[in-house]
Amino acid sequence: MLGEFPIDTGSAMIEADPYGGNRYILKVNGVPSSHVDLDDPTYLDFEYMRWMEPIFTFGFPASDFDGRARKLRVLHLGGGGCSMARWVAASYENARQVVVELDAKLAELVRTSFDVPRAPLVRLRVGDAGQVLPTLSDDSRDVIIRDVFAGSTTPRELTTVDYARHAQRVLDGGGVYIMNCGDTADLAGAKAEAATLLEVFEHVAMIADPPMLKGRRYGNIVFLASDEPLALGAAFERNLRTAPLPAQLVSGASVQRFAAGASPIIPQA
Repeated sequence: MLGEFPIDTGSAMIEADPYGGNRYILKVNGVPSSHVDLDDPTYLDFEYMRWMEPIFTFGFPASDFDGRARKLRVLHLGGGGCSMARWVAASYENARQVVVELDAKLAELVRTSFDVPRAPLVRLRVGDAGQVLPTLSDDSRDVIIRDVFAGSTTPRELTTVDYARHAQRVLDGGGVYIMNCGDTADLAGAKAEAATLLEVFEHVAMIADPPMLKGRRYGNIVFLASDEPLALGAAFERNLRTAPLPAQLVSGASVQRFAAGASPIIPQA
């Protein structure tokens, strides 16, 4: 399983985690894309994924989904090593997930190497996330995760007001749109993404470590947006503060202040 593999968009490398265990790092064109623990799918190594975890556990308690009459429905825009899809499958009985991955050879490599559950539990759909989301039915997902990168940035067409409106349409009542945003210290991209979400959704929040929010380094910001109030109580914030890389929650008027001066992203003519 270890080694370098040709894929449609270049090359993928699977390396053993240097800290041991049955854990592996997937690199796509030299960039770390995913971390997978084959013995424990509930283990998440990447910090931004750990910040996503309480969005599920507090906003969508597993006790609310019996796996029969009510199944959690998750759409992943961007596949990578399917780390979050494996986590959801292990955490929610009989959840129904679709993972959209542009690279067919990468999707097959991940399927065969990382013990991804088979359809209908996890369906790997090869396609362009920018084209797939607009085709999906209204009110058909509880959670949408956008985690798509071309190099170090998310393709522009996945960041626009129009695309956010498609996510809003596809989400069922109480659904949450989760976005992984990578940005530089100037935070210009993150502020534009915040302005875009505020243009579309009633409730928007952000999660990141404090140095990132203060513009001190390159890193990740996790956005969450919904048309219904988000489950962001004291326990949620405590979970973030006690993470291995402590994170800060920004919500309400603080998101509006963060986005001040930025314009929503509109499609290019």
